[in-house]
Amino acid sequence: MSRFLFTTLPSNDFGLLARSLPIANELRQRGHQITFCHPARGPQILIREAGFQNLLPDDPVYCILHENFFRLLRKGKRLRTLKALAHMMIGSFRWRAAELWNVDDFNALFLNNTDVVRANIEALAQVMESTKADAVVDFWSPWSCIAARLLKKPLITVIQSHQHPQSPGFIYWKNPPPNLPTAVPMINKLLSDYGLPKIRTTCDLFMGDLTMVVGTPELDPIPGATNVAYIGAILWQNPGLRIPEWIAELKPDRPVVWIYPGALRYAGRNRQGEILLRASIQALTGEDVQAVISTGFHNLPSSLSPLPPNFRFEPFVPGLTMAKRADLMIHHGGHGSCQTGLYSGTPAVIIPTYSERESNARRVVEQGAGEMVLPTYEASGKKMKVDAAELAGKVRKVLSTSSYKENAMRISTKLKQYGGPPEAAQLIEEAVVLHTTARIE
Repeated sequence: MSRFLFTTLPSNDFGLLARSLPIANELRQRGHQITFCHPARGPQILIREAGFQNLLPDDPVYCILHENFFRLLRKGKRLRTLKALAHMMIGSFRWRAAELWNVDDFNALFLNNTDVVRANIEALAQVMESTKADAVVDFWSPWSCIAARLLKKPLITVIQSHQHPQSPGFIYWKNPPPNLPTAVPMINKLLSDYGLPKIRTTCDLFMGDLTMVVGTPELDPIPGATNVAYIGAILWQNPGLRIPEWIAELKPDRPVVWIYPGALRYAGRNRQGEILLRASIQALTGEDVQAVISTGFHNLPSSLSPLPPNFRFEPFVPGLTMAKRADLMIHHGGHGSCQTGLYSGTPAVIIPTYSERESNARRVVEQGAGEMVLPTYEASGKKMKVDAAELAGKVRKVLSTSSYKENAMRISTKLKQYGGPPEAAQLIEEAVVLHTTARIE
């Protein structure tokens, strides 16, 4: 039996957690011990319901993007460091939604304060040591990847193709401008302090002793990559979860549209998910569809109530069940949402809320399995707008054109040809044995 610590970028949404839980569950069934480290409320609920232990470090600075951040700040815990984190999150937190070009650019949002980055690395190292983890399985947490290397723990990473150093980036259809923001100099200074090798790009942080890529080469291409294993769709639905009766009671003669906006807000101010919901309500009010909104345990904003008669709100729905029952998904373009729809053979109309999600959306559109409504932004780049009339038109188009469903089913068949969680677990076991053998020799 091995002990594994599972870590992710600690955001209060489900994309990365839904990717990690199926692999954790497969390893648990094989007799291994699994511990998570996630500070956000929604993911904590899923971790608890799945029966896994979730440990947090003593250092309260590890609450980045966590909803209790401002409560901690008001209490004055680690005030100086937390104020630096507040400055990073509010003053320097630039979504620049259509302009995040690659992972370096994205990571510059989070990795721009040396004290905060160091505190997070050392907080996660504390958890790795206290759990006596034999290996770390990471999903997009740069701090965890550095902490694992610092402690010489085997590092297994599960990435999207964008995170690979050979990826063309999020905005693959354009050439990036010069002098994009990067955290590489600051990270290299920290790595030097820790006696670790320097990096060329922050993507290097996510290349582990074993690196697995979710999706398929068609949907998630990495030009020339030979040092990764594709594992197909990795999606979570608690096998013990009771399926709500109302799903089966949805009328069979009217299309079902499932609307999922991701996190309604980021850093307290960014309301992209709320804007997506408002546009969806405007687009589908009075349409001959049954619209279901779910928010991943977030409350529905009061400004959106009361909902029109053809709408239903549920804080949480079982994703794979809901996707299979739906005739169409409207979502924010998160990789997990794209994979959920495609795995279920359900087409989508995607409103990508920043460029990584636009990249995912474009791949779905290129495969003929959906349409995309690009948001527009004010000159400041902060306020997002969605054309509700365009959204309504594309919903009607996808629902009335059979090729979208046919292409989604074709991709579903392709995704299921890869190994999924069992293959991932097998590769992880082999990587740990290989690392252990190398140490003994």
